[in-house]
Amino acid sequence: MKIKPASLPTRLPVATTAGDFIAEYTGQGLSGLSFPRRTGAKSDLAETKVPLPEIRRWHVLTTKAVKAALAGKPLPPLPPLDLARGSAFQQSVWRKLQQIAAGRTQSYGEVAAAIGRPKATRAVGTACGANPIPLLVPCHRVLAARGGLGGFTAGLDWKRLLLEREGSLP
Repeated sequence: MKIKPASLPTRLPVATTAGDFIAEYTGQGLSGLSFPRRTGAKSDLAETKVPLPEIRRWHVLTTKAVKAALAGKPLPPLPPLDLARGSAFQQSVWRKLQQIAAGRTQSYGEVAAAIGRPKATRAVGTACGANPIPLLVPCHRVLAARGGLGGFTAGLDWKRLLLEREGSLP
């Protein structure tokens, strides 16, 4: 469903025991998800307007998915994802990341090969770093060569925690 742009983007907190994530929505769906600034941090985001009914529905789905991901459980249905800010290459990487099941990992090289660009290992890492929804488009499941953790937008402590909860920490 396309929503009138005048009311967007909408940013809403997702309260968890680890702190407040910030979800951002456009008329196309969830377009961003930021980790808490520090563990347990509450958002100082003041809601200035009541979100549209469609965004409220998407936010309920986002909240359930964030809590499932933090618990290391399979993701429930997601709201529509708006990944249009990425290049065609980035979007191909992000689609591939969504196919990596919880409890599984792949290397940057394996992701590059899977999208038909076997020499684009570094570019895959850059696309992972640009991922606007890193918890739900699971770039934490992508590891460096020989099983090293590599990087993660929210920091390696988060990456370790998420992989540990999914049972796939190397």
